[in-house]
Amino acid sequence: MFKKIKNTLRLLKSIDLDQIAKLNEKINLSEVMDTVSKLDEKQLNGLMKMLKSSNTKKELPPINADFYNVDEKLSPEDRALQLKVRNFMEKEIQPIVNEYWLHDEFPFEIIPKIAELNICGLTYEGYGCAGRSSLMEGIIASELARIDASVATFFGVQSGLAMGSIYLCGSEAQKEEWLPKMQQMKVIGAFGLTEPEVGSGAAGGLTTTCRKTENGWILNGQKKWIGNATFSDITIIWARDVDDDQVKGFIVKKDTPGFSVEKIKDKMALRIVQNGLITLNECIIDEKDRLQEANTFKDTARVLQMTRAGVAWMAVGCARGAYENALDYTRKRKQFGKPIASFQLIQNHLVEMLSNLTAMQTLVFRLSELQDSGQLKDEHASLAKVFCSLRTRDIVSKAREVMGGNGILLEYNVARFLADAEAIYSYEGTKEINSLIVGRSITGFSAFV
Repeated sequence: MFKKIKNTLRLLKSIDLDQIAKLNEKINLSEVMDTVSKLDEKQLNGLMKMLKSSNTKKELPPINADFYNVDEKLSPEDRALQLKVRNFMEKEIQPIVNEYWLHDEFPFEIIPKIAELNICGLTYEGYGCAGRSSLMEGIIASELARIDASVATFFGVQSGLAMGSIYLCGSEAQKEEWLPKMQQMKVIGAFGLTEPEVGSGAAGGLTTTCRKTENGWILNGQKKWIGNATFSDITIIWARDVDDDQVKGFIVKKDTPGFSVEKIKDKMALRIVQNGLITLNECIIDEKDRLQEANTFKDTARVLQMTRAGVAWMAVGCARGAYENALDYTRKRKQFGKPIASFQLIQNHLVEMLSNLTAMQTLVFRLSELQDSGQLKDEHASLAKVFCSLRTRDIVSKAREVMGGNGILLEYNVARFLADAEAIYSYEGTKEINSLIVGRSITGFSAFV
């Protein structure tokens, strides 16, 4: 017993010499010795443990949002590519993203840097593309959005919507002409489907029209919210044929007479994405620039099905970025003399965030497996988009909540995720539209008007 008391006092003195010197002026060590000598074995062990822990820096677990170790299912090659993209985003994008987001501008200097990653058109076979899995494409979308959803959206439009339209619906000549240059990001694309008065109801309500003449196809109408449109070299325009009432697709070059773009300003989300309002006024498009395999909206829907899975992955990345930033903050921010991460209510919020995120991760992983095996259906992609965009909203909201007032400052990153989650919630089909797609599948009844 005496040895333990002696060790306890020695430990007291070794905690901090400057502090002990000050304490000696206020504390009678003889009384301390007397008090300690009256402690039983259990109490003394507890005191020793407390004193040792106060003198030792606590080693915290690493911040890792992959709680179920989903990444372990990746091959070594795929894991290496994932980490390559992650490293790029953390080193090249993270330091500049808030400044560009604040000023509603696009960092054009990143385009050749992204091109060097060789990830554009990742899943396509040939034309300079890698022919990798849809799973890996989703992983990359998540990694991009983990740092910034705007950069992920820019890339998704280029690699998914624009290139995908040509890959799925273009002729061989069109694929050979455009895909290699787009894969190297020497040509930037945009995807024009959404309209000012139509939104997600494009299947039966396109107001942009096309009409075949001796001089080519004449396009008239407007497209809204078109990402990359202010600087894209080509834009895929979807229009309703006035003769057969079917939807057709066109490759429209930026210098086409009658084609104009107005930048959409004052957005509260995805501010780096340069969205445009496109006006088509008697645009004449050659037959060779009509997507030869796009003859109905079902062909358009094939592109949307493929990219909607990517948006679900993007939602996962946005949620992950918010969660990891919030967790890091709560472990550093101190209140009442200790990190707020040590409080019960904060831990409850963090666990709820992680629970939703883990459910999202496992869902999209299975979604990509279905896509790679050829079993993906519209309702699969729609369910993932509905669930992941909803849960992302919850996660970013709680991330802001645990950060208090600092949660609305750009420097802490979560404010950007909070705003961008609202855009992810709406684009590539609203919750309502995607819910009706799933509802039709499970009930056998279509509730579309």
